[in-house]
Parts: sequence; C-alpha cells; structure tokens
Amino acid sequence: MEIEIKRDYYLEQLIKRKNNGLIKIVTGIRRCGKSYLLRTLFKKYLLENGVDESHIIEMAFDLFDNMDYRDPRKFYPWAKEQIRDEEKYYVLLDEVQLLDEFVSVLNGLADKKNCDVYVTGSNAKFLSKDIATEFGGRGDEVHMYPLSFSEFMSIYDGNRYDGWNEYITYGGIPLVVLAETEEQKMAMLDNLLKETYIRDIVKRNKIRNIGEMETLLDVLSSAIGALTNPNKLQNTFKSVNKSKITATTITKYIEYLEDAFLIEEASRYDIKGKSYIGTPMKYYFMDMGLRNSRINFRQMEVTHSMENVIYNELKMRGFHVDVGNLTIVESKNGKPVKKQLEVDFICNKGSKKYYIQSAYMLGTKEKMAQEIRPFLKINDSFKKIVVTSDTPKPFYTEEGILMMNVYDFLLNPNSLEL
Repeated sequence: MEIEIKRDYYLEQLIKRKNNGLIKIVTGIRRCGKSYLLRTLFKKYLLENGVDESHIIEMAFDLFDNMDYRDPRKFYPWAKEQIRDEEKYYVLLDEVQLLDEFVSVLNGLADKKNCDVYVTGSNAKFLSKDIATEFGGRGDEVHMYPLSFSEFMSIYDGNRYDGWNEYITYGGIPLVVLAETEEQKMAMLDNLLKETYIRDIVKRNKIRNIGEMETLLDVLSSAIGALTNPNKLQNTFKSVNKSKITATTITKYIEYLEDAFLIEEASRYDIKGKSYIGTPMKYYFMDMGLRNSRINFRQMEVTHSMENVIYNELKMRGFHVDVGNLTIVESKNGKPVKKQLEVDFICNKGSKKYYIQSAYMLGTKEKMAQEIRPFLKINDSFKKIVVTSDTPKPFYTEEGILMMNVYDFLLNPNSLEL
C-alpha cells in the first residue's frame, strides 16, 4: 500500500486561492512534493468536491511522453481543445519552466473566464524572482519546502527522539523519507544531488567549470550557520584549492544555487540601527539530507543542524527571517569597547515579530546567561524565545524569555504563541 504523506498546510494554501483569477504558482526545490501536491492531493480535493474529471486539464512537462508539448504551438491548441463548454476548468501544469514561452501561454489561459490555472516550477529565476512582473501582477506564489519535522513525524514509525536524529541526518525529501534502509537513503541523496540538482544547474546556466561550483557547494555545506561573504569564500578557495576563482564568479554560483532552491540566504539586520548590514550573511540548506550528503555525512554537528531546521521551519510558517546583530558598548579597563552580539533569528510576519535563539544544550548557568544576554539588551517588548533540546517543557524566565524544547517548537504549529 502506498503511504500518503499529508501536506495539509500547502493544500490549504491552494484551496484558499481557488478561483481568485490569478495564476497559482507552486515553487520549490525539485522532488520536494510539488507534483504530488498538485496532481494527487489537489486533484483529489477537486474530484471530491464535485469537479468532473473532464474539467481537469493536466500536463507534466518533465515526462518524456510529453516532450513535444513543450512547444507552445503544440501545447496551446491542445489545451484549448480540452475546453468544451462554459463550465469552470482547472488547469494543472507540472514543471512549467520547461514549456517555451510559458508566460504568454499561461496569461492566455488565465484570460479565459472559465479557466483556473495552477502550475509548479523548480527554478526561481524563471518563476519566483519575477512573478509579479512576468505575469503582469497575475502570479500568486505558494512556496513549498521538503517535509517539515511534523510532516515527517506523521509517517515516521518511532518516537520523536529517533525521528529527530533521522530527520536531521537524511532530511525531508519525500522519496528519501520513504526509502527503507539507510544505504538507500544515502544513495538516493547522492544521486539526486548529482543527477538532478547539479546537472540542472550546470545545464541551465551553461557552467563550464563544474568542479569549481561543486567545491563552493562543499564549502557552503561545511559552513551552515556561519557568517560569510564572496570575498571570504574567495580566500578559502585560494588557500585550500590554490584556485584563482573571483568573488564575482562565486556570487554568480551562489545565485544559481539559490535559484535552484538548494540554499537560501539570510541577511543581517542591525537591531538598534534598524537597518540591513550588507555583508557577511548566512546560508542555510533547504534540506539537511542534501547538505549532509554533500559532506559525506561527516560534519554532523547537531548545533548547526538544529539552527538550519529552525530557520526552515520559520520560513515554512511564512515568516521573513533575518539574522540579528546588536552592537553594545562595554567598559574595559575604564575604556568603552564596542562588542557585537548576535540573535540567531528575527522573524516578522505582519505585525508579529519574534527574536529566537537556537541553543542545542543549556547545560550550565553560564551557557544560559550567554544565550539570553543579547535579549536583555533589546529595548522592545516583542517576544524573545530560546529553543533548546534540553528544556523539559515550555516556561518563562524571570526576564520574560520563553524557553522551549525543539520538539514542542516544531510539532506545534502555534508554538510561538505559547
């Protein structure tokens, strides 16, 4: 029996946007479950809610059988032929970036009063970066991630502690999660990286020096949660690889990796100055399994893994996430000395704002004091939270800081409201 993974959060996003006159665009890294969401879960919802199968127009452009339909002169007449009456038609198109002139085609379909258009795509450059402009304000994006920890646990046969260890090791790509043995998971991740993600990036961007880009991926994999910038990365290449790669080329490669949704950049924000700091910034991986595969499952520091998982969870919940920077002045030998403190994440959504520290273990009073120190220097009343693995249950400190374990944070969608 095939296991059905519930993706209720994303399904709800599509249902909410139904018949809103816009082109619904599901973006996300390849193999994160976009096709399954659109062509299995959403289609099932439509059928169960009275839509006739003949009024669902489907096309998966990544399938060999459909390659000819990547030509708009073939696809568009075919799609129009399917529309035989005035009733509502639901158009579900998969991997739409493979369709030539897809912007014109989608705008043409969306122009028809009885067409509601939904598409998926795996490349940010083609889709999310210019959704507003390319679709003339008619694009409505739903960004999808691999499985969250709570989605993962919904099909995991075991306790949350074993589940957590597996999740931070092999990640949340559904194909990998459903593989039975550790060997299969590792082989699958390795294959996906080489044959799907890297091959895609190389082909799409016509990269000649593949080794250089792969080395950059290795360096970024080893440095999740660390502040870096292209110049710093250039120096690493120079000293370790004797490479002459330029900072400009590194910037370009990072853009390609971001466009393929493999990594995401978190900018630094000056909390007191209320402004962004140009560089350095941090990079996080969309999926821990892919990151760990890249470093051959060697550098498995749970502190950085937990920080990456928390970052992804906040993004999945729709928050804008920055890295917080706080400059304080202390007295040293009677002289004022500037010191930089860091808040792992500042999250904003509408009028809501949270400051969050990720601290794997808070074993000592000193460690606790170190983690909450930046919070005590922030002069506003927004909620401040420390997420850790060794807090038994959520509680507030005397300073009004919420302490919470990582399982409560990840498994309760309303955990920030506690």
